[in-house]
Amino acid sequence: MSGFSTARQKMVDGQVRTNDVTDRRILDAMFTVPREVFVPASRQALAYLDLDLDVSEGAAKRYLIKAALTARLLQAAEIGESDHVLVVGCATGYLAALTAKLASQVTATESDSALAAKANAAFVALGLTNVTCKVAACAEGDSSAAPYDVIVLNGATEVPPEGLFGQLKEGGRLVGVSAESRPSRAMIVTRSHGEFGYRPLFDAAAPVLPGLERAAAFVF
Repeated sequence: MSGFSTARQKMVDGQVRTNDVTDRRILDAMFTVPREVFVPASRQALAYLDLDLDVSEGAAKRYLIKAALTARLLQAAEIGESDHVLVVGCATGYLAALTAKLASQVTATESDSALAAKANAAFVALGLTNVTCKVAACAEGDSSAAPYDVIVLNGATEVPPEGLFGQLKEGGRLVGVSAESRPSRAMIVTRSHGEFGYRPLFDAAAPVLPGLERAAAFVF
């Protein structure tokens, strides 16, 4: 077994299973999708550590969120094999690649065009044909492919992502981390009869996605 394969197994056994992730499909996806492919070569040694991993190469920081949080959000989303899923702020595409193992079709968005290109290249390299990454602001989603059964945020939001709510199907759900107050919490938002119900899931922290930050308060 290669070094990365061993590290991947240790990540699943030590970080994911121990956080009450029991969905076999998610565990299998995390065993098979090589996280190191989505990490710059200079940081591949960090690919399986329990941290939010910086994959940016420019001034703006972009991250792969922790593996345990990734898995818990996917489990909460209850993605079905026939679902169409939107992954928001996918960075280099790791979360989108995992989701592609669970869903019928995945649309991902990333505001950084260079990272979006890397995500698409990684999908091709891994033979994933049911996922594509488009360049778009996180707050905008992708209305051209809406509505979605599930929307997953690859990070946190400090404001209600209202621009995304309308892209959910009836009965659809959005999962991510809400940092609107402290402590921040993973959340699920469900659309029912045109209304949106919020339910906190568990305490969680993640980097805030660009464009979903709280407006700076005016200071004299």
